[in-house]
Amino acid sequence: MSLDKVMNAESVAIIGASKNETKRGFQAIRTLLDGNYEGIIYPVNPKEKSILGLKCYSRVSAIEDPVDLALITTPAPTIPAVLEDCGKKEVSGAVIIAGGFGEMGSEGKRLEEEIVRVARENHIRIIGPNTSGMMNLRDQMNLVGLREVPRGDIALLSQSGNMALTIMTEAKLKSLKGFSYYVGVGNEADIRFHEYLEFFREDKVTHAILMYVEGMREGRKFLQEAHKTSLKKPIILLKSGRSSTGKRSAGSHTGALAGMSVVAKTAFQRSGIIVVENSDELFPVAETLSSLPPIRNNKIAILADGGGHATIAADVLTDLGVQIPELSEKTRERLRELLPRSAAVINPIDVAGGTDSDPTVFADCADIILKDPEVGGLLIVGLFGGYGIRFAESLSLMEEDAAHRMGKMVRKRKKPIVFHSLYTSAKPHALHLLRYYGIPVYDSLDIACKCVSALAERGTYLHRYHFKTNFTFHWRAKAKHEGNQIIRSARKEGRSALLEHEAKKLLHLHGAPASKDRLARTPDEAVSIAKRMKRNVVLKIVSPDILHKSDAKGVRLNLGTEDEIRAAFDEIIENAKAFRPDADIRGILVAPMARKGLEVIVGTKYDDQFGPVIMYGLGGIMVEVIKDISTRVLPISPVFAKTMIGETKSAPILEGIRGEAPYDKRTLKSVLLMCSELIESYPDIQEMDLNPVIVHEQGVSIVDARIILKPEGKQH
Repeated sequence: MSLDKVMNAESVAIIGASKNETKRGFQAIRTLLDGNYEGIIYPVNPKEKSILGLKCYSRVSAIEDPVDLALITTPAPTIPAVLEDCGKKEVSGAVIIAGGFGEMGSEGKRLEEEIVRVARENHIRIIGPNTSGMMNLRDQMNLVGLREVPRGDIALLSQSGNMALTIMTEAKLKSLKGFSYYVGVGNEADIRFHEYLEFFREDKVTHAILMYVEGMREGRKFLQEAHKTSLKKPIILLKSGRSSTGKRSAGSHTGALAGMSVVAKTAFQRSGIIVVENSDELFPVAETLSSLPPIRNNKIAILADGGGHATIAADVLTDLGVQIPELSEKTRERLRELLPRSAAVINPIDVAGGTDSDPTVFADCADIILKDPEVGGLLIVGLFGGYGIRFAESLSLMEEDAAHRMGKMVRKRKKPIVFHSLYTSAKPHALHLLRYYGIPVYDSLDIACKCVSALAERGTYLHRYHFKTNFTFHWRAKAKHEGNQIIRSARKEGRSALLEHEAKKLLHLHGAPASKDRLARTPDEAVSIAKRMKRNVVLKIVSPDILHKSDAKGVRLNLGTEDEIRAAFDEIIENAKAFRPDADIRGILVAPMARKGLEVIVGTKYDDQFGPVIMYGLGGIMVEVIKDISTRVLPISPVFAKTMIGETKSAPILEGIRGEAPYDKRTLKSVLLMCSELIESYPDIQEMDLNPVIVHEQGVSIVDARIILKPEGKQH
């Protein structure tokens, strides 16, 4: 169902309306009246005849005219009956303020499921429950109660009312920007984050989407909608719950999944979302991205009136991955003509007192710098805005002139300028003019740098966008008949995992370089198979009841002679029976001893929020200790497979160290892509573990493979 009648309601019923000024049912009506809400307000309370001059109704179904939206302020146990009554009036949406639902345990969860069931039966969309409310600032539909919230072009989604209040207060005090909508998402029981993105993507008033997220119910759908939305509008997100304590706190508030895993962060960034780590960065980054063009080439120039700020800015931006290029000789020559001999005209540029008597020199320098083709944007740091305060009042007019010129310059050059100023608290008019032109000004140098890096990150994403990164699976696109047979056979036996030789056969069907193992049921068969392999072999127990072979002492390595093979065969069988007397032993797997190389691990699992994900890193016995891994939400493209390999700490080893030849990264990349294809082809697979995968100078060997199936009936 479209959210238009919910988000742009032309009539609102306040259920639980009250004459008590401390009650939400009174505050909502007063705020709507004071804000000149353009729609119709219907107070609902069977005990009152009128509230604040408005006729009061006993129930929603008694209202004569259509009702688009209901604000429900009554306690949680009353909500199902209230929604039933709203259904009789064909109300499109309900904002449920009350807590006491999924965030409060099993009883609350049952009540939440009940209100969702009732709402869906009556075609009502729910915001919340456990929400602070919602606002449509364009139509002055304020269902939160906050006063003097600035209007603008930023949509705010938050699972914390206090965080929303903080962000709105910051906008009011420090910016000329404001909000198109605010939604307190609450428990996300019905309307999900991805549905809000879809709505805001098409909303003409909204130019950026700012999000504070504690938990998310449908992560993959969110990624898919974020991918589409971020191509049109920037999305800025702060995800709380990174620590174990934070997860508990988030869970107690929203009742939703929490935790900022590596999987989540890389997935968000891959979908074009700008992820911030600190709460004080959230609004500034949104303000910047909604006001300025992105940096197209990840290259920034720094203009300063002091060496200290310039050096710090250069360090911070470099740490954030933004390049600070050399300026062209033509640019440097023009700056030399303008600035004192002591000025530094490399990048960063230090005016060395060249602006003390004439701050318009900032605009002259900015014009020269932005004309340089190597420069994608400009960060100006230092005293601008304070020259009239520090030196002479007459300089204020010059600063204002420079602000006008630079504001027009951004529009003309389509390159951003971001300001850091020590004088923001003094509120000089020059800084107000910069903000009027959409140039943000910050008193924190670190935040200014973060905003610059966000502009560069967005520019890079838009420039490198590729349609294969939309998080969409084409299930069974390359499934093999034999592969389906292997899985069906395991299902028929009631097994939740493939046996190792079955897993490797499945891998072989998709071109994977898995070792060519054979199943032996007697010592004689094992000897015969080993002879055909013409090298030393490995013996492994094969049993659906023994998933971890090493725990059962079910593996023997580097066996060469017939006697060694026969003895190892009998020993492994005895060990398995001692470990699990009732084990169903299918035989012994005979595998060729792998050549030496670098051991890595490749695996997939099913993430609760985002679905199938893939992991790559240093493998063997070191995987649990070093934990040098890279993860991505599946499916992946060749570009992302290459990136995963390259971003691990162990990546330099693949290039060859101390005179060793480099390892075969090309084939390793193909293994990652094969895993992506395999998961896309067989939705039955819950988890896959290839460890170790041995990378050689030429080629790769998958030595061990484990594939676990999803519970029956949960393949999708």
